[in-house]
Amino acid sequence: MTRNADEPFITAVKPLVDAMGGEMLPPDEAGPDDVVLAWEGADVVAVRLPQLADSLDHILAAMERKRGKPLADLDRKAKQEVVRILEARGAFSVRHGVETVASALGVSRFTVYNYLNREKDS
Repeated sequence: MTRNADEPFITAVKPLVDAMGGEMLPPDEAGPDDVVLAWEGADVVAVRLPQLADSLDHILAAMERKRGKPLADLDRKAKQEVVRILEARGAFSVRHGVETVASALGVSRFTVYNYLNREKDS
């Protein structure tokens, strides 16, 4: 996929692609919805972005890794913070986003809506 001169570029963009839940592939394997990245005038790597629903699962898993425990084990205040972060990232525009987040947090959909409404009232 890479030439030796392109390795620093690949190394530089990999954390971003991983954080988004994307996949890196050779540019000649890019599909119409993939993003081809060029370096010094040459196509170096294609990035396949995840579907929005997959992105939400990826974001939730990353939040668990960052906190070192399942989101369901967080206290109420921490769960409210998670909902705030997810709202800012557009998680609730994804179909079944509220249900997915509620399940990850170990709370009801109603509770997630309460957290969202509480934020808007502040």
